[in-house]
Amino acid sequence: MKEKYMYDVIIIGGGPAGLNAAMLLGRSRRKVVVFDNGQHRNRWAQHMNGFLSSDGMRPHDFIQKGRAELAKYNVEILEKVIVTATHSKGNFIVNDAEGTMYKAKKLLLATGLKDKLPEIADIETYYGKSVHHCQYCDGWESRDQPIAVYGLNRDGIGQALAMKTWSADVTLFTDGTNKLSRLDAELLQRNEVKLCTTKITGLAGDNGMLQEIILANGERRQHKALFFSTGSKQQCDLGEQLGCEFTSKGVIRTRRQQNSNIPGLYVAGDAARDMQLVIVAAAEGARAGVAINMELQREERK
Repeated sequence: MKEKYMYDVIIIGGGPAGLNAAMLLGRSRRKVVVFDNGQHRNRWAQHMNGFLSSDGMRPHDFIQKGRAELAKYNVEILEKVIVTATHSKGNFIVNDAEGTMYKAKKLLLATGLKDKLPEIADIETYYGKSVHHCQYCDGWESRDQPIAVYGLNRDGIGQALAMKTWSADVTLFTDGTNKLSRLDAELLQRNEVKLCTTKITGLAGDNGMLQEIILANGERRQHKALFFSTGSKQQCDLGEQLGCEFTSKGVIRTRRQQNSNIPGLYVAGDAARDMQLVIVAAAEGARAGVAINMELQREERK
């Protein structure tokens, strides 16, 4: 085991939740370290939207700006991968991939989620440019265009109906599956959502901008954007290692102040149960930062 370092708070995850928590804790004169492996959920996106004062900013630039603002608060940022985490006798111990140990009184998980991309050839080429998972993040840029929604069986119904807010031309693709009921089909028809159950074999476009969806029967459907509804999963298994409670949707269950079922362990951002938007993740980070500092203050009182 390599050298051990002691902190007031360890934050795992350097996205908006982790950085905003670090800012509040740094301003509270806490000794804080943020671990960031760079695998942010929105790193594929060209722009970060829906964040007041930062609307349209590149996600990378947003992170770099946040890091720069933390420098004056002596927050330490390490680009390392944390592979194990345990808690014992009121302390948390984490180890990075090189075997170095870090110890803290409190731990914040801001590790986020990872989207499950549809199994379509070369979809990575379009992801973040014209293929998206969040209509609130990217729907405006696709307004009034022919929009495709991807969801196996019944999974895409809700998103397809929601996309009607942004475009009158919406088609739900179920990629060769068809478990829609008669009521489902009638609901889509009433709301003028077109349905295609044919298998998708590929996408066509230029420089990451979608132009066509290629079907197994040889047909090519013209679409400028594709929104998918295939779910997500935790970026890492640290929550499981620590014994966190999870919801049926696979996110860590948190209480009002972002605290988990483990005393001293907090969770903020997409890894937790709230709305999955960048601005909400940042707000959760701020709430967790304040709650952690107040808990430390209570413990310090004699």
